Amino acid sequence: MLPRLEMRTKAVQVLWGCFFLWNLCISSTQTIYPGIKARVTQRALDYGIQAGMEMIEQMIKEKNIPDLKGSESLEFLKVDYVNYNFSNIKINVFSFPNTSLAFVPGVGIKALTNHGTANISTNWDVKSPLFQDTGEADLFLSGVYFTGIIVLSQNDFGHPILKLQDCYAQVSHAHVSFSGELSVLYNSFAEPMEKPILKNLNEMLCPIITSEVEALNANLSMLEVLTKIDNYTLLDYSLISSPEITENYIELNLKGVFYPLDNLTDPPFLPVPFALPERSDSMLYVGISEFFFKSASFAYFIAGAFNVTLSMKEISNHLVQNSQGLGNMLSRIAEIYILSQPFMVRVMATEPPVISLLPGNFTLDIPASIVILTQPENSTAEAIVSMDFVASTSVGLVILGQRLVCSLSLNRFRLSLPESSRSNIEVLRFENILSSILHFGILPLANAKLQQGIPLPNPHKISFVNSDVEVFEGFLLISTDLKYETPLKQQPSFHGWEGLSLMSGQWRGKPAA
Repeated sequence: MLPRLEMRTKAVQVLWGCFFLWNLCISSTQTIYPGIKARVTQRALDYGIQAGMEMIEQMIKEKNIPDLKGSESLEFLKVDYVNYNFSNIKINVFSFPNTSLAFVPGVGIKALTNHGTANISTNWDVKSPLFQDTGEADLFLSGVYFTGIIVLSQNDFGHPILKLQDCYAQVSHAHVSFSGELSVLYNSFAEPMEKPILKNLNEMLCPIITSEVEALNANLSMLEVLTKIDNYTLLDYSLISSPEITENYIELNLKGVFYPLDNLTDPPFLPVPFALPERSDSMLYVGISEFFFKSASFAYFIAGAFNVTLSMKEISNHLVQNSQGLGNMLSRIAEIYILSQPFMVRVMATEPPVISLLPGNFTLDIPASIVILTQPENSTAEAIVSMDFVASTSVGLVILGQRLVCSLSLNRFRLSLPESSRSNIEVLRFENILSSILHFGILPLANAKLQQGIPLPNPHKISFVNSDVEVFEGFLLISTDLKYETPLKQQPSFHGWEGLSLMSGQWRGKPAA
């Protein structure tokens, strides 16, 4: 009997071990869904050509182009060699009339330009066994051609990574015009020098472009994907997967989750998959899931942001001053409780507010308790009324700048009471009073806080224009066009993310302005 019991015990242990390993396997392979999706369309790429030209023009004005050096023999002058150096190279005017950007499914974005031209000014010096001299020159380039594929991916920290693939750049023609006292002489043998200049220039172009992409990557690696929203929460905008690229768009999957300021633990619920509608009229579509708002509700609840205490004076500052609304409300409270001393109202959420996104309807139900306290002089506050309630609110949405701004309006206020108590006229009167306090006192304070908005992910110096917000089941959709603003000498960053610097996993900084 004993051996059989031992065998059964071992079998149970083996089964539990297999079950444990299976759970580990399932959890390690569990799909992670985004809280935010951002889709860039072909319209954005077409606009990007225009904006890109402005960016390139600004970059070229600030860019130090390396010297162009070489040595050539001039057989027609019977000169064994002439060492030349073009320095202080400045691109004054350039034109790329035939430029296109297109999505390469599963790979990246293909850039193509041809028939480009450029006017360049430079200083020069030449040395040979017979003479040496210095001066200035103009270089005209034509037949500029470039093609390459920009491959997009992510690193381990959720930063975007760019890589230039299949780079090919060539300048077909170059014409040098020297200036100075001996310009006639130098221009007579300029043509033989144009071929080596072209050769050296064509060898330099792709390395220069690749270097610029690497410099951009260095800036991208410093992007703050975790930003401090206020004194309660942080927001994580990191990429959770490499971008999805089709013939018509590129789609980015962002984590999109709020955390309490001192706790970066994920909320006790998971995001669910959602798909953006197939549209192409706008340059950018941003889908914000119900999970995103639920994580915000949970984080603010954990951080204690939904607890507020107001004095009678503070309430009066936010009540609508019409007819004798304030006086009537306070006198009705006095009638019921025969109060002669000042009082305070304390509202505390008992659970995280419940988020619901349905077609055309965004609601927020707030389960909370309300406490009315007396405030005797030289004494601690004493609670005289404490009741639980549920406030159902509608959420209004608008895009202001690069921020999503929400506002709350009260739909319904209901005390958590047995149905038998609702026939009591005093209970109904008190419910109306508390509803007025919430509607005219608490919600205006909340809406004032909400005016700072939620920063939306967008490229550096790019503004949202012609924006629209729609609510679908499980997510809301922002459709917007983009506008490139005048560039400044700053590293690229997402709007509103400059104030936070992560070092060794710790945050520092101030709320996004």
